[in-house]
Amino acid sequence: MTRLSSQQLSQFDAFGYMGFPGLLADKAQAIIDAFEAVWVRHGGGHDGKPHDEKARSVVVQFLDQSEYLSTLLDDPRIHDIAASILGDDFNYMGSDGNFYVGDTKWHSDGYGGRGGLKHIKIAFYLDPLTRDTGALRVIPGSHRVGDHFSDQLEREVKKCDESWGIPGSQVPAIALETKPGDILVFNHDIKHSAWGGSTRRRMFTMNCCQRYPDDKLPALRDYLAGGSRFLIERSYDNTVVRTASPERMVHLEQVLANDGHLAELSAKRRLEMAEPARG
Repeated sequence: MTRLSSQQLSQFDAFGYMGFPGLLADKAQAIIDAFEAVWVRHGGGHDGKPHDEKARSVVVQFLDQSEYLSTLLDDPRIHDIAASILGDDFNYMGSDGNFYVGDTKWHSDGYGGRGGLKHIKIAFYLDPLTRDTGALRVIPGSHRVGDHFSDQLEREVKKCDESWGIPGSQVPAIALETKPGDILVFNHDIKHSAWGGSTRRRMFTMNCCQRYPDDKLPALRDYLAGGSRFLIERSYDNTVVRTASPERMVHLEQVLANDGHLAELSAKRRLEMAEPARG
């Protein structure tokens, strides 16, 4: 993989997403095995229930917990995508692993936030997915915050039945059908969803962003503070840090230097969660 071309970068800027069929086909089975190994350590399946049709299970710091999955940050094919879009000093902002169930309604991953800096998601889908079995759908161009079209979608797509008289599954969109080894990359602001999925769709993501300039570090700290809802004390699991080369550390260092408040926030959150039990 070489750096993205100027045409590819223009395409990503215009539409807000790109697909890379077969990019990691040579690693697909090893990635699946490592994914499953992390889930085994967390009880397996959905919250420890292999066939729970009602649960969507999520594990944060997912890639970080696996020495093998952590090396995906170093793979030139993944690194070059992120570096082309975000700059050579991009930040790795964390990872989550998911068992998805059924439909995922229309949303963005933080529309208009993030201190005005570009954030992307690199998504690894570990099961064959079609339009009607849970493939990611995107609305091209819906990431352009401040544009009339994008802002109207932000206001109305989440209640499309009421706003437009159609269900979410009929909103005009592109379905990005995938098989293991394919990679999807999209801007956090883009509207995306999935429809008709099974009870065990496996997917994990890497989140990356432009490095924050000094005058926007408070926005970075605010972003990292959101990790307290998962009761974590640092933004990364230690494995991704312990095994990091100097080249990988470039993408970890800014977050590590700005997440010192997370442990206190998570401790406070634990106390708040315990209050009803004591009452």
